[in-house]
Amino acid sequence: MSNPSEVPPPQQPGAQPPASNVPPAGYQPPQGFQPPPQGYQAPGQAYPPPGQAYQQSGQPGPEQGQPIPQQGQPGQPGGFHFEMPTDGPRNFNDVLPNGGFAGMFNVAGLPTELKVSYWIWLIGGILGVLGSIFGFFGSLLLFTVAPAAAMVVLLLVLVSLAIAAAQIVLVLRMKEGKEWARLALTIVAGVSLVLAVIGGSVGGSVGGGIGNNWLGFLISAAATVLMWVPNSQAWFAAVKGRA
Repeated sequence: MSNPSEVPPPQQPGAQPPASNVPPAGYQPPQGFQPPPQGYQAPGQAYPPPGQAYQQSGQPGPEQGQPIPQQGQPGQPGGFHFEMPTDGPRNFNDVLPNGGFAGMFNVAGLPTELKVSYWIWLIGGILGVLGSIFGFFGSLLLFTVAPAAAMVVLLLVLVSLAIAAAQIVLVLRMKEGKEWARLALTIVAGVSLVLAVIGGSVGGSVGGGIGNNWLGFLISAAATVLMWVPNSQAWFAAVKGRA
């Protein structure tokens, strides 16, 4: 039986220390052994402070795994964002242009796209009124030959005359930054397409208005696109912000 007070023999070089945190009395570390720094914990022994949840490595953080907005999505810069106009006319006086028709040829302050669109709509409206007047007299002469066809042509002439007159008023309000006038002109372009189809089917000339042929529709369509390009939308937004 061994004496407990005896000092154990020295360990052989390369031997591992016991699992206990305190080495036995008389333990000699192997040659080249460096003690760990103060506060060192072995791998797998690190725990979060009390009250802090444990998070495994590799899990997405608050900024990981989030969808990245793409350019051009609704609500993002650079995308087409349509909203119904909120500046609609409340009475007949709100439809008429401010100052009447005196400033018809003044386009100061408009971006280039809106200037081109404005002149297209204005010239087209004036030509539409003149052409509808000539078409009206032509339809009266047609009554002596084909009353049924003359009635259809007369109806188209009156519609074209109303659209051309409304087009002039709307383009003047559009020049003042009214979004409802821009939307109304867009509808006018759609109506001109319908008139072009009907006018082509009856084979009659409705005059020089926007609905008499496909060329008039293409011109009004180009003017519509120019009203909705980003530079034009920015101008409308700026005018609305100053109101």
